[in-house]
Amino acid sequence: MKQTIPELIVLKIAKLKTVNKNRLVRIKNKFSKDNKSTNVKNSELLAAYHKLVKEKKIEAAPHLVQILKKRAIRTMSGVAPVAVLTKPDACPGNCLFCPNEKEMPKSYLSNEPAVMRAIRTDFDPFKQVSVRIHALKDHGHETDKIELIIMGGTFSHFPEKYQTWFVKRCFDACNSSTSITLAQAQKKNETAKHRIIGLTLETRPDYITEKELLNFRRLGCTKIEIGVQAIDDKILKLNRRGSTVADIEKSTKLMKDAGFKIAYHMMPNLMGSTPAKDLKMFKDLFSDPAFQPDMLKIYPTVVTKDADLFKLWQRGRYKPYTDKQLINLLKEIKLEVPYYVRIIRLIRDIPSESIEAGNKVTNLRQILKKQMLEEGQYCKCIRCREARENTKYIHKAKLFVETYSASEGQEFFLHYTSSNKRILYAFLRLRLNNDKHNFIPELEGAALIREVHTYGQLVAITDKKMQAVQHMGFGKKLLAEAEKIALKNGFTKMAVISGIGVRGYYRKQGYRLQGTYMVKQLSMDVKTKEH
Repeated sequence: MKQTIPELIVLKIAKLKTVNKNRLVRIKNKFSKDNKSTNVKNSELLAAYHKLVKEKKIEAAPHLVQILKKRAIRTMSGVAPVAVLTKPDACPGNCLFCPNEKEMPKSYLSNEPAVMRAIRTDFDPFKQVSVRIHALKDHGHETDKIELIIMGGTFSHFPEKYQTWFVKRCFDACNSSTSITLAQAQKKNETAKHRIIGLTLETRPDYITEKELLNFRRLGCTKIEIGVQAIDDKILKLNRRGSTVADIEKSTKLMKDAGFKIAYHMMPNLMGSTPAKDLKMFKDLFSDPAFQPDMLKIYPTVVTKDADLFKLWQRGRYKPYTDKQLINLLKEIKLEVPYYVRIIRLIRDIPSESIEAGNKVTNLRQILKKQMLEEGQYCKCIRCREARENTKYIHKAKLFVETYSASEGQEFFLHYTSSNKRILYAFLRLRLNNDKHNFIPELEGAALIREVHTYGQLVAITDKKMQAVQHMGFGKKLLAEAEKIALKNGFTKMAVISGIGVRGYYRKQGYRLQGTYMVKQLSMDVKTKEH
């Protein structure tokens, strides 16, 4: 049978001793010219590669997959992110800055990439997850470890029945089968091909209650993103936010006491703010124990036609920062962010044609990094330090422990890094509540592990041969160190807010499922066995 052009290209590059992306482009261009055809897509080459491996015409070569992979950065953080949107819904808020496009989830626009994917599937959760996984696989990404991110505004505002159905259908898609109940779908996912190792939900600070957090745990949620926007009551009121600084402080404590990872959405340049006020708020986030988020999404305010802010801008009552003001502010903010915080995003993914006023620079992160390097500065945030492919000196990794007070508790950030802390390989978040009583029964008297993460290219769960950061044993070492710290501070019980798909891993480390947490009774042997 005659071989296709993609197969011929793969056969050629498989014989080469060395191949990189530039050499691949040259080979593709030559084949295109010689055969008078359009250039072959990398997704076609990947399909051809897998076919040839299956037919045993070439040997498996992981390095080729890395070269052929599209947007390799998507899984460089060690997981495959899958974002889905809930259906359009009436929002409980009336924020001044919020887009309000008809038949769209509040604050989202129909031409945003994630929204466009949701529209194509009629906001069906099963279809959204399936399509996204299929796309990631087509582009060469492993999809064993899924970070499920459910967007669409205030998830808490939906009826519980819809919440349960939506999350179950996401699990069904990852399981490639339909379960009768959510609990059944979650159980299946513990050993599924596509395991949900983390589940993120979005809501408002004023919707966080003990009851709501128990519901979130029932759904399998491990991370909560809340729309903080500002920590100044005057600015919040002026922008009709509907929540207060007191709400933010109270919700943060409840979430931390329950072991959740917390991401704040912050909005510089809101009505009534200034660069100086914005910078002070970001400084307060990490100096005031009432806040201390684990992650940030920084969304500089932009004006869209569907927002009430548009009319104020037209009348000259609102003025966005200049590009120079915004870039200088963001550089100063980045310098304030400590080692234990991850800046997830710096701008909303709003197409420039929808922005009437405000930032339209889409590569802000790259601009900031370039300018900071030229000025001899660098950002300490987790995302800027991720190891990714930079693992040459991983054998020299050192353990550092950062401690800080947060919401009436003590936080320990254990991280394996290069000696100068510039390259991050793995980390663990440990929380010791000052009050050992807890509104969640299984957390009574427990130290809490809120997150364990190993960075580097996502490696398949079944791939134990590939030398990658994810298989270097950092997770076990971090757990052992955390258990020692807990015992030293008088805790004999450890609880982990584990994603459904990671429960098996914790079972191997001696943890057992209690309620919705993985729990382990600690003994003095843990504290002394390495001394």
